[in-house]
Amino acid sequence: MTAPNKTPTYRQTDGDSPHLTKADWVRAALERYEQPLLRYAARITGDVERARDVVQFTFMRLWEAERGKVDGHLTGWLYTVCRNRARDVRRKERRMNPLGDTQAAVYPSPKPGPDAAAVGNETHAIVMEVIDGLSDSHQEAFRLRFDDDLTYREIAEIMGVSLGKVSKLVTTALEALRARLRAETDLAQEV
Repeated sequence: MTAPNKTPTYRQTDGDSPHLTKADWVRAALERYEQPLLRYAARITGDVERARDVVQFTFMRLWEAERGKVDGHLTGWLYTVCRNRARDVRRKERRMNPLGDTQAAVYPSPKPGPDAAAVGNETHAIVMEVIDGLSDSHQEAFRLRFDDDLTYREIAEIMGVSLGKVSKLVTTALEALRARLRAETDLAQEV
C-alpha cells in the first residue's frame, strides 16, 4: 500500500518546512500568495496584465533567493518585492505613455462608471469612494489590512514604516469611513 500523494502547502505562519524541496517550497508559496499578490499588483499598476508580469517577476525572485534569508518573513518579502516591482512598472508606464486631454478621452477609465455603481451595493460604492479619496499610503495600508488580511507588522515591513505609522494610517482610514457612513445614514433618515 502506498501513501497518498500529498501536495505540500505553505503554512500561513511563514514557517519553513525544511523537508520541502525548493521547487515544492516555491510551488506552495505560489499557491498561497499568487491571487493576493495579483490583486495587490493590479491596484498599484492599474492593469491586470501588468500585474501578472509583476507577480511572475516576484516568484522568479523567490526562486533565485536564498531560502534561509526569506524564511520566517515570506509574506513581507513577497509583498515588498511585488510592491517595488509594481511601482517601477507604473513609473515606467507613466513616462512612456503621457496622454493629452483628447487622447485620455478615447481610453475609458478602468474604474466602474456611474451605472455600475448604481446597480451595485450602495454601501460598497460609498466605501470605495471614501477609500479612493484617501492618500496613497492610507489606501495601501487599508487594503493590505482588509483586502489582503495582513498583520500590522507585515504591512509595516512591506511599506517600510513603523508599526505606529501603520496603525495611524489604518485608523485614519477607518475614521473617514465611519464619518461618511454616519453622514449617509443620517441623510437617509431625514428623507
